[in-house]
Amino acid sequence: MQVMHTQVMHIFKTLLVAAAFAALAVTAAAAQEPGADATWQALKPDVFGERPIVEASPLVMLKAPVRAEDAAMVPIDVEVALPAGDVRTVKKLTLIVDENPAPVAATFTFGGARQDVTLGTRLRVNQYSYIRAIAELSDGTLAMNARFVKASGGCSAPAMKDEEAALKNIGQMKLRVVNDGQQGDATQANRLSRVQLMIRHPNYSGLQMDQITRLYIPAKFVDKIEVKQGDDLVFAMEGGISLSEDPAIQFSYEPTGKEIHVDAGDTDGRKFEGELKPAG
Repeated sequence: MQVMHTQVMHIFKTLLVAAAFAALAVTAAAAQEPGADATWQALKPDVFGERPIVEASPLVMLKAPVRAEDAAMVPIDVEVALPAGDVRTVKKLTLIVDENPAPVAATFTFGGARQDVTLGTRLRVNQYSYIRAIAELSDGTLAMNARFVKASGGCSAPAMKDEEAALKNIGQMKLRVVNDGQQGDATQANRLSRVQLMIRHPNYSGLQMDQITRLYIPAKFVDKIEVKQGDDLVFAMEGGISLSEDPAIQFSYEPTGKEIHVDAGDTDGRKFEGELKPAG
């Protein structure tokens, strides 16, 4: 009887533990639903006022790792695609990391009548947080999607290069075609071309410590980028401390045969330029 009693108690305890883990899993899942957490509810009015936002919108696709390998360089990829027959265009895209000290990572304003936009970059994530992509359409609609990312320490992580080396190469640009589509309407997926832009810059967040002096390094980051194709605006970006060191941005464009020119600047007033000439 004693043995049977022990076995029953063991099974009972096992069931209790399993139930506890199940409850935690449900709680965690609920906490990770887009728009469900208190941080976003408090943050949203500061960024968008009282404007309604369509959450989990099918118009916005956001890819981000569930658990980041490097919290200082979390890769994300966003696509905003309007359905056939929709006369609206994509005007802006705002990237937000809820739990970062400065949550708005960047805002992109697009030129032309864009109905399909793809954009990829790397973000710093300071602690477990939602990353959000909010698109603004030409009729004022705000459409959002979000992903919960497990990462921490990204805003205070030491820079990969020492300050002398970082400042020596600051502002150097690389532009290359990563997906060479056909000339024509960029809203058609089979014609969509992408260019990668990389700017050498430490993008100091103001939260990083000099490992020798043990003093905080003042914030110094790329805060403006303007990309034009000929005289036509592809996008203009306003950025913050949540963009990674050596900011890298992949973006879609319509390959019209005109050169792509980039003007950028940082918070210290430095100006940088680069260009990509069409093939041939």
